[in-house]
Amino acid sequence: MSEPLDLTGKVNLDAPPERLGLVTATRVTTDAPGEHTNRKGGRVAELDEGLEASGGIPQVLTFGTPSVGEILAERYQLEEHIGNDSLGRQLYRGIDVILRRPVAVVLRYPGGESAKEMLGAAVAASRIVHPHLVGVYDAIDEGHRAYVVREWVDGIALREIVASGPLDAGRSVAIAWAVTDAVASLHGTGMAHGNVHPGTVLVAHDGRVVLTDARADDLATPETDIRAIGAVLYCALTGYWPHREAGTYSVPDGVRDSSGALAAPRQVRAGVPTHLDSLVTDLLNPDLPLPSAESLAGELASFGQFDESDLAEGGAERGGEQLDFEAFDAASQSTAPPKPAGRKLAVGVVGLLVLALAGTLAAAKVLGDPATPSETPPSTAGSSAPQQAKPPAGQPTVLTLKSSQVRIVDPKGNRSEVKDAEKTIDANTETTWRTERYPKADFGGKKDGMGVWLDLGEARQIVSVEVKLATPGASGELRTGTTDFGSGATQDQQTVDQYKVVENTAKAAMDPTNLYVGPAQPTRYLLVWITKLPKESSGSGYRVAIAEITVRVQ
Repeated sequence: MSEPLDLTGKVNLDAPPERLGLVTATRVTTDAPGEHTNRKGGRVAELDEGLEASGGIPQVLTFGTPSVGEILAERYQLEEHIGNDSLGRQLYRGIDVILRRPVAVVLRYPGGESAKEMLGAAVAASRIVHPHLVGVYDAIDEGHRAYVVREWVDGIALREIVASGPLDAGRSVAIAWAVTDAVASLHGTGMAHGNVHPGTVLVAHDGRVVLTDARADDLATPETDIRAIGAVLYCALTGYWPHREAGTYSVPDGVRDSSGALAAPRQVRAGVPTHLDSLVTDLLNPDLPLPSAESLAGELASFGQFDESDLAEGGAERGGEQLDFEAFDAASQSTAPPKPAGRKLAVGVVGLLVLALAGTLAAAKVLGDPATPSETPPSTAGSSAPQQAKPPAGQPTVLTLKSSQVRIVDPKGNRSEVKDAEKTIDANTETTWRTERYPKADFGGKKDGMGVWLDLGEARQIVSVEVKLATPGASGELRTGTTDFGSGATQDQQTVDQYKVVENTAKAAMDPTNLYVGPAQPTRYLLVWITKLPKESSGSGYRVAIAEITVRVQ
């Protein structure tokens, strides 16, 4: 385990006017472009990644690379060039030769007026001391170059964490709480962070969660910060980043229906508590008012109670590795956030945030020391379209079914409508299974319903079931069972009688695309059951046409 981070660095108040005390946070990685693995196998996060969300990157001169071993300001010795960020700034790992502690040195060419924005953003945060904000020790403007000296953190960005798979609810909320607590401290001074995303949220190898690279520009507002925190929580829970709601980013965009609406976390991944799902959905809904950072921190803390004795013996498993909960005493010294005001949130998962009030003890060692860093997918500067990227490992996958695994259930029919079932799983929305035309929505009073039965081959943990209708407006629901009763009128009736409706899937008027959360327990058999038919656009009768059924599993 790496040595605990030195958090004692303070702003140099006795420095001459050209030397500014700054509190900011900028990080980079450079194995792929902009990615670096340090000598301990750890990583540092990217400098300024995410600027693409604001619509473009200014041109910055990058001449004048200093040499390794050079000592800046008679104090900071450069040990290793890590790489350059999207703004052309250079990041070095160095050492403070006076205090003998590791530092990160961020250089920009030239200094002077060109470095005004970088220095101004940091100066605005210079009087904030917080355990979840990376500390800055010094800043110097030499005219031809300017540089910031800050705390060096061995750790990994949330971006790389979710590339290995999403986190459980406890760890996700713990990370979100730490970020929210840090943002609340900034908002308390009248400053917004303006750059919250998976590349600026780090988990240090000692277990500390830190927020880096604040930007005090005109686009930074408390509202954009809170929206971004909701997106961070969505990202931790699902492994996806909601591009439209929080800005285009290199993490894959969230799952969306045909109208472009973002799927809720519970629709993307099984096991997300209902009240946490509601909170994330509300934070990403542009039509709902946003809470203050202080209030949101209180809401997140209300998901559970922290007791250090619960973690004294430590331990949890992720990916087959033991994760010990230790360090991060700085967070436990933080003042407990107030209770939420003006929002209703169910509280019922005792210990869901056994970790939250301690900040990120739960996130401590979420990763350990990665032996083989994963590559960060490239981002597209200025692009407004969602990026097409390979889903992170451990994310839901679409289950491919054969024609032998699907059939029509029609207990009271004459078997004339049981053909073409395979068209509902052929990955082609132009082909459909259709009922016959009826004079009334209740199948002309002849039957209680019809449906499509699916055999997944084995019991699977279903994340979501997507049903696309060519004729929307039908009434229906999703059912699940444990037995294949076979085909035929009698067997079909047994299927309908024995299969149970999955909670919250019944709809009186189905949309063109319907996304259902899968059942809590693994299951093998599904039944998409239609109880009432929609009226055809021609007005000549009632019938339903199912274009495609997509099952996503863990």
